[in-house]
Amino acid sequence: VAPSSSAVDPLAAGRSHYHAGQFAAAIEQWQRTVQQAAAQGDLPRQVMSWNGIASAQQALNHWSQASQAVEQSRTLLENTAAADPILWAQTLNTQASLLLHHRGQAATALDLWQQAEIYYQQANDTAGVLGAQINQAQALQSLGFYRRAKQQLTTVTQRLATLPDSPLKITALRSLGQTLQLIGTPQDSYNTLAQSLEIARHLNAQPELSSSFLSIGKLAAKLASPDKALAYFQSAEEAALTTLDQLQARLEQLAIYVAINDTNDIQSIASLVGPIQQQLTTLPPSRTTIYGTINLAHSLSQLPRPQQPLSTAQLSQLLVHGVQAAKQLQDQRAEAYCLYQLSQLYRQNQQPAEALTLTQQSLTLAEAIQSDDIISQSAWQLGQLLAKQQPTLAIAAYTRAVDALQSLRGDLVAINQDIQFSYREQVEPVYRELAALLLAEGSPESLEAARQVLEGLQTAELDNFFREACLDIQSNSIDQIDTKATVIYSILLEDRLAVIYSQPGQPLQTYSTPVDPTTLDTTLRLFLESLHPSTDRRDQLAYAQTIYDWLIRPAENKGMLTPDQPLVFVLDGFLRNLPMAALHDGKQYLIEKYAVALSPGLQLLPANTSSDQQTKALVAGVSQARGRFSALPAVKEEVLNISNLLPSSQLLDQQFTRQALRKGLDDPQINVLHLASHGQFSSDFSQTFFLAWDGAININELSELLQRRDIDRSQVIDLLTLSACETATGDDQATLGLAGLAVRSGARSTLATLWSVKDDVAKQLMIEVYKNLEQVQMTKAEALRQAQLELLHTQEFADPFFWAAYVLIGNWL
Repeated sequence: VAPSSSAVDPLAAGRSHYHAGQFAAAIEQWQRTVQQAAAQGDLPRQVMSWNGIASAQQALNHWSQASQAVEQSRTLLENTAAADPILWAQTLNTQASLLLHHRGQAATALDLWQQAEIYYQQANDTAGVLGAQINQAQALQSLGFYRRAKQQLTTVTQRLATLPDSPLKITALRSLGQTLQLIGTPQDSYNTLAQSLEIARHLNAQPELSSSFLSIGKLAAKLASPDKALAYFQSAEEAALTTLDQLQARLEQLAIYVAINDTNDIQSIASLVGPIQQQLTTLPPSRTTIYGTINLAHSLSQLPRPQQPLSTAQLSQLLVHGVQAAKQLQDQRAEAYCLYQLSQLYRQNQQPAEALTLTQQSLTLAEAIQSDDIISQSAWQLGQLLAKQQPTLAIAAYTRAVDALQSLRGDLVAINQDIQFSYREQVEPVYRELAALLLAEGSPESLEAARQVLEGLQTAELDNFFREACLDIQSNSIDQIDTKATVIYSILLEDRLAVIYSQPGQPLQTYSTPVDPTTLDTTLRLFLESLHPSTDRRDQLAYAQTIYDWLIRPAENKGMLTPDQPLVFVLDGFLRNLPMAALHDGKQYLIEKYAVALSPGLQLLPANTSSDQQTKALVAGVSQARGRFSALPAVKEEVLNISNLLPSSQLLDQQFTRQALRKGLDDPQINVLHLASHGQFSSDFSQTFFLAWDGAININELSELLQRRDIDRSQVIDLLTLSACETATGDDQATLGLAGLAVRSGARSTLATLWSVKDDVAKQLMIEVYKNLEQVQMTKAEALRQAQLELLHTQEFADPFFWAAYVLIGNWL
């Protein structure tokens, strides 16, 4: 129980309240300390209290008050000669956290944490130094400096290895593991958290043991290892020394049982719910207990009504108690979240009027404290509740939800882990449902808004793929890039496939095909399977024509398309896995009529290169077998032939190392990068890579290599070619890896394959592409098209399996 006696030191009392999640009470105690310390001329207590106030105000989403508090600390220190370095370090640490997490000023935050590290070193504070270094890695990652972020964390790891086992080492390793997870290295994160846990076990460090079990359990759950996660959470419960730690462990177990959705677990669920309910009603009010109430209600809402161990009335009573507790704590964020969960409960119970009132209350509170994660969910639910009766108001509510999600962007991954936030469940549907409403409204303004929503959905998917906001690239609209291109947007809705056609200077057109999700999904998958040469060609053509009728035929019937117009597809869902070039109108393949390109969204397209720029290529490849990767004998000839076609440098086999690639890209004249090597695209960006002689190079490493050149856009790579990569087997969303690489690389255009192609076919097609680009001066899309037609018109490689795998992403000119 947090202290309440006036005899207790208010500085210590504030800390106790803060760690108990009672932030308003902590602020009140620290404000008392500031007054007392100011009267006594006690600088350290004033600074520590202002820093505490800043952290508590930040936790309450009171950003302005938090900034004012940290400025008070700085002013005191700046006006004091030879102030204690620890006080400076703590103040800079607090200010950096505020700048990174609220204002997104990663560069300034990095500088402040570097200064804080120096002060911690002066004070011989090892824990402070390590904490500042770990924080610097987060800032580096936010700036896109992935290699530097990883190097920073490697330095921390090496430093920790030299320290004797201690509670400090356990805590530092746990913090390091959590940061490694944020920057997208889950296996490194798991290993580090496991090391932290092992030391905690070895030392029998009881206060740390439960926290270590919880941290590694949460990661195991994210890595889809529910059995491991459950075992860790059960161990966390056994090791817990406090009731709050025990509560957290039980809530995590409950979430795992609900996610597994096994009827055999009903008794286990019931045996957890009773103690959780008892703890939530008897523990002192805090944000932790309120979030625990929300998580309990959320988990139980996922169960079928007959299996729920608590009645709707019981859950409602718990949530009302949570709302009252949040008011008592003056915690508007917790109150808004609790009201939102309560509104969901009423909605599930078929009480829409009450649900509407509670949703509006939640949204009003969230708006007041600018809490975008809560705004996005409350505004979304408000839109759903209004959609049938008041579609105009519903569109406004949905638009507010989308605006909030776009404000959050990369912060979604870092949202408090006590609140469950899922891209598939709470981000993607918002965009889809808003697009459906706008398309149904049908006005030119609504169609334009729908197009922007589809663009936003593409960006949101890539943000989720990278677990952060993807690069903000200076972009041009297609109208500015190409006055002839037709852009074809697709979106998969609940009961139909909708398409928007966009042409420069023309009003947007839309067409929808009523089709249920199962039929749609089956058709798309069967078409992809039919592209294998062993499949009956009649089946292949039947599926190809069906999809052609859905996407292309409506525009042709309206006379919108002519052969000199490239078609640019912004594809949705499983459609991304399909080669548009292989669609068929009953007489011809699409590629026989139009040049084709893909775009991950118009907002991500960089400007076109200048026409007078000379081409110089860096051509690299691995032809020999490496580990589990087979030899690609035709790669050697591919590299040599392309090098003969273009002014170029080449790296073949042993020459193609990370360092050699880095050095080769230092040449400012290089504007084409051709990589002929094994590689994989995956929906897990840590599994998206290509192979160099000395190992795999992942998407972030490639991104940093290319972005080093892109200070003023004068050295941007014009064409990135990956001629031997493929999408991960059994991964429905693997092409997100391809789109992600295209965007993250910063290259104007990316040429790659959807599936593995024989290396002699790849060699032949790639040589033709470069001939067309260099000797005939075609656009990239037309150069690819003509190379594909060259294969199509041969007897040996006429099947789409050989030529349709190649896709051009980004700028097609």
